Amino acid sequence: MSHFFKESNSVEAVNSRIAADIDPRLKEVMTSLVSHLHAFVKDVHLTQQEWDIAIEFLTRTGQICSEERQEFILLSDTLGVSMLVDAINNRRPPYATENTVMGPFYVAGAPEREMGAQITLDGKGESCLFEGRVVDIQGNAIAGARIDVWSDNADGFYDVQQSGTQPKWNNRGVFTTGADGKYTFVGIKPVSYPIPHDGPVGKMLVALGRGPYRPAHMHFMVSAKGYEKLVTHTFVGDDTHITFDAVFGVKETLVAPFQRIDNGEAIWRSSFDFVLTPIDLS
Repeated sequence: MSHFFKESNSVEAVNSRIAADIDPRLKEVMTSLVSHLHAFVKDVHLTQQEWDIAIEFLTRTGQICSEERQEFILLSDTLGVSMLVDAINNRRPPYATENTVMGPFYVAGAPEREMGAQITLDGKGESCLFEGRVVDIQGNAIAGARIDVWSDNADGFYDVQQSGTQPKWNNRGVFTTGADGKYTFVGIKPVSYPIPHDGPVGKMLVALGRGPYRPAHMHFMVSAKGYEKLVTHTFVGDDTHITFDAVFGVKETLVAPFQRIDNGEAIWRSSFDFVLTPIDLS
């Protein structure tokens, strides 16, 4: 094999420079990356102008990043890579509740609340009673499960996006199940909202004829001793964006019922059971 670079041997020319004694996993990942990247360039016959545009796009993506904003994660999300990595690393048996992406608005340390408590502090939105059980794959109740919940407010913003405007910990809370595995709390029926689309990723979505919206959802992170941590959402099924989630986070099994009740305590009720997967200790 020639050690000089040619179109016909481009993959071999690059990968042959990788030392034999490096970390095996790094070698596996990088050789595969080079192989697929070169195959893509050859497949689409990438022009010099297109490559220059790509470099400029990546440069602008990095330049807009800050402590508050990670445009590369947004890029990963909108290309479906975040969901694919999540799916590969959270394969679950049948009947177990599926994972989805955590999203950028989780905040650790939300207050522990009594079961049935109200988590909406700004008085906005249509109140919704969330209820259900945390169970194992056989349907047995799991006691001591921690349920960390968070959502946007009625204007489509999370509290961390409007510090000083929304009350701290608005639409957030942590609940712990008892022996019956049941949970209940009152929040709002979530609303859809756009991901940040004023940067290069937003321009990419426009060029592709795609929208920036996420369908309405409530976030849940459920953990219990002896079980895999579950990070997921429940989605409002009649949301107009349900089949056009900008980050591909919707899974059919996570579309939850939202029933109008108007019982004085809440306008809506959403019931959803979370089925956890035991940790494989084999």
